[in-house]
Amino acid sequence: MDYTTQMNAARQGIITNEMKKVSEYENINIDELVSLVAQGKVCIPANKNHKSLKPYGIGKKLKTKINVNLGTSRDCLDMDLEMEKVMSAVNMGAESIMDLSSYGDTQKFRRKLIDECPAIIGTVPIYDAVVYYNKPLRTITAKEWIDVVRMHAEDGVDFMTIHCGVNKHTAERFKQSKRLTNIVSRGGSIIFAWMELTGNENPFFEYYDEILDICRQYDVTISLGDACRPGSIHDAGDISQIEELVTLGELTNRAWAKDVQVMIEGPGHMPLNQIKANMEIQETICNGAPFYVLGPLVTDIAPGYDHITSAIGGAIAATYGASFLCYVTPAEHLRLPNLEDVKEGIIASKIAAHAADIAKGIPGATDWDNAMSQARRDLDWEKMFDLAIDSEKARRYRAESKPENEDTCTMCGKMCAVRNINKILKGEDVDIME
Repeated sequence: MDYTTQMNAARQGIITNEMKKVSEYENINIDELVSLVAQGKVCIPANKNHKSLKPYGIGKKLKTKINVNLGTSRDCLDMDLEMEKVMSAVNMGAESIMDLSSYGDTQKFRRKLIDECPAIIGTVPIYDAVVYYNKPLRTITAKEWIDVVRMHAEDGVDFMTIHCGVNKHTAERFKQSKRLTNIVSRGGSIIFAWMELTGNENPFFEYYDEILDICRQYDVTISLGDACRPGSIHDAGDISQIEELVTLGELTNRAWAKDVQVMIEGPGHMPLNQIKANMEIQETICNGAPFYVLGPLVTDIAPGYDHITSAIGGAIAATYGASFLCYVTPAEHLRLPNLEDVKEGIIASKIAAHAADIAKGIPGATDWDNAMSQARRDLDWEKMFDLAIDSEKARRYRAESKPENEDTCTMCGKMCAVRNINKILKGEDVDIME
């Protein structure tokens, strides 16, 4: 090939197959897309070894994408069930799957995922290193951490979360800040603990150039992890979060200098009134790199309903610049999500993403809504079911409460405003009480 990464190709004016497919899917001019990729404002995660991939673009002027976190754990080690969740998520429209497996034969599951799944595949190598080496945390060497990054790249992972922003300086800031919820990032907590136990610098920061060389070789998009993301609304926007973000901005420029594609990970828990400003700060500090947010969750009081708290925050975040929403399920903070949890998390996240696309004026975003509105006006129930974001649930709800008259529902009956206006406009009588 005459290029190393999608960014490298774009900077040479080379139009890759992945760019062509993204351009067609997004209905964006190919030259504009190439320019955005070259600038780093759009990334197309597409590892050269992920042969089953359906490529998607993430970033400016594109539809908001969603990511689904899945994977095995010590308490739930059923790879077949996790693959069932994966394919269900893809069928429901998830563009990306992150394998967060933390127990078992993680490489076997990861390779199966890459072989069979057309979605973008992401991982967090720091989790896998702990499982792979299966030894005391303090005895893992810097070289061993980096070797796992290389292994994931060779396996075909499209993007990796690398927690390289929490260096010694940032860690000291964190210890001084007296947070309410400390570090809630799993990867962030692991590398912080390793640094404290060994006294060494974060190897992902110290050997960042080596990681970039690996990413460039396989065209892995680096997702700069937010080890200090706020785990409560109390900690949102504090010095630990912002200091790490400044470091991530510097690391973004270093990645782009080597033609490595970048995403920036963001909060976390955050009150509504801080979200817009947080997106603008990220945009400035990280020079417009795509922003990938977990939620944000806008309140801390809703265990069992955090798919809702995150959808509220996600819609606002995406409206003001976030490009990629990590779904949150009702099981957040409580357990590994089951199939129904995964479905509810995806639906909530897709609603948030679509609502933001309307607000951002993404071309064609309102076409779906207009088609649904026309079906409602016509009382065309089958068309409404077909257009619904969750067709099965919409169909089931109507079937569970059948109306006396097919042109009504059991909420309004013959008082249905749509029904009666349709009749009046056709010159017909309105038979409300008959």
